[in-house]
Amino acid sequence: MSVPDSKIRVLVVDDSVVMRRLLSQAIASDPGLEVAGFAANGRIALGLANQIAPDIVTLDVEMPVMNGLETLQAMRQAGHKFPIIMFSTLTERGAEATIDALAWGASDYVAKPAGMANCNAARERIQEALLPKIKALCHRRSAASGRAPAISLPPKPASPRRMPEPVAVVAIGCSTGGPNALAQILPNFPHDFPVPVLIVQHMPPAFTRFLAQRLTSLCQLPVEEAEEGTPLSAGKIVVAPGGYHLVADGREPQTKLHITQDAPENSCRPSVDVLFRSVARTFPNQVLAAVLTGMGQDGLRGCEHLAREGAEIVAQDEATSVVWGMPGFIAKAELADAVLPILDIGPHIVRRVMARRLSQISLSRLAVAR
Repeated sequence: MSVPDSKIRVLVVDDSVVMRRLLSQAIASDPGLEVAGFAANGRIALGLANQIAPDIVTLDVEMPVMNGLETLQAMRQAGHKFPIIMFSTLTERGAEATIDALAWGASDYVAKPAGMANCNAARERIQEALLPKIKALCHRRSAASGRAPAISLPPKPASPRRMPEPVAVVAIGCSTGGPNALAQILPNFPHDFPVPVLIVQHMPPAFTRFLAQRLTSLCQLPVEEAEEGTPLSAGKIVVAPGGYHLVADGREPQTKLHITQDAPENSCRPSVDVLFRSVARTFPNQVLAAVLTGMGQDGLRGCEHLAREGAEIVAQDEATSVVWGMPGFIAKAELADAVLPILDIGPHIVRRVMARRLSQISLSRLAVAR
């Protein structure tokens, strides 16, 4: 395990000599990282993990002898708690395997570079995608073990900024660790949940379709990828497709969903900020937003828009986040009405949606009585 001022030690597992070399060069480019060992298949990796005790593992999905999914399961069954980043191809097979890996204990994933003109371009792509995740995941593990100071805010009860109208839409943003966080939240929503749920999870194309399929298998509500022009309807969970922003536009009951390939924001497409701005504009004072585990600060500007419109905002707490980046920025900016552990967020959303609906009904009845 890493200690202050020591290098993060990475075990690289990949059957490709070329890919091992690219990963080694990318990792060596950062003075805070070092390659602790190489393995060409899962069986070798299991032995090395016991010998060298790496801080983190990069694990190829497709390998001979023992593939990435088998290796991941074996490492977790052996009690290894170090972060594991899956290294996957941008194919349907790679996407499906990656979603399975995240469900079985992988910490995150990186897409293998494809279509690069040369090795230098491929190495730069790996550096950009992989190195920040290695450092974020290892910092999270170090903080959780007490080796780094934790910056957190205590949970607080929801306190809406003004008398809220009934919730018209639930909007959720997440990144690193998001698929498993969603799998813990969404099954709480009953089959007659009265509002739509819109989700931005940072993922490339193809991956989000398999994510929607997995979540559907766990939930009482259908989960699907957004399509252009789809009417927004209650009791449906919609995920932004990889590579597209998700936008809600138009007044009820004519509200429709649009997917766009406008420029990335916060280096992300889909972007949480884009979704949050659109629902703040379309449903002022009728949004319940949640920001879950993830790197970076996507969602911060969107939450500023939501707060100005009187939305209710929930952030995941640090202790249960894989990376307390996105929700941490919301909490530290004092934009969150509640900072909650992941297991409390689903029930909290259901309670708040129903309470605000009942409150409005009571107010309407009181007005009629007068």
